[in-house]
Amino acid sequence: MFRDRRHAGQLLGARVLELLPIIRESSDGRLLDVVVLGLPRGGVPVAKEVSDKIQAPLDVIVVRKIGVPGQEELAMGAVASGGAEYLNHALIQRLGIEESLVRRLVAKKNAELLQRERMFIGPKTHVPVQGKCVIMVDDGLATGATMKAGIQAVKARGPAKIVVAVPVSPADTLADMRSVADDVICLSEPEYFYGVGGSYHVFAQTSDEEVIGLLK
Repeated sequence: MFRDRRHAGQLLGARVLELLPIIRESSDGRLLDVVVLGLPRGGVPVAKEVSDKIQAPLDVIVVRKIGVPGQEELAMGAVASGGAEYLNHALIQRLGIEESLVRRLVAKKNAELLQRERMFIGPKTHVPVQGKCVIMVDDGLATGATMKAGIQAVKARGPAKIVVAVPVSPADTLADMRSVADDVICLSEPEYFYGVGGSYHVFAQTSDEEVIGLLK
């Protein structure tokens, strides 16, 4: 159990620091520069602690989850900055969700995403990631849909490596994540997973103002 997101970030940062000589090494043996990207909102307080621990720049990759209608916490997909989109077609088909509804939800989430980009980034530009080791951080993974969309968006910006780092995730999601990221770091894999918040004593919603303050 983690006390809160800051505590989880401190523990995750210590683990990332321990593994940093390995994860930042390129295929030809060079040590890559490192950038930490947090997924707003809840991933940013965790990412801030990681970036402080390893002394690397902090930025965000804005991602919006697409929830199943009537079960919004269950992700059937996600969209991310730069037009990246991930859809769990197997889940969509199993639940019988019509394609027209899926497209309407995707359009709605893309509009929300643009609004949040302006809020969090403003007139600034993103930290360059081309040729670097990018460590993508969230407060935990459930289905992994939002992280997958974020990875697609980051890959389009040309990093040398992508590392996913989270405090908690079910084992099957981590196995899936290893197919799309170069490395995966996770502190806790509960045998019985009841949602990310189940591993935190305090799991209050992170506000937009808190994200903006941390990025400053």
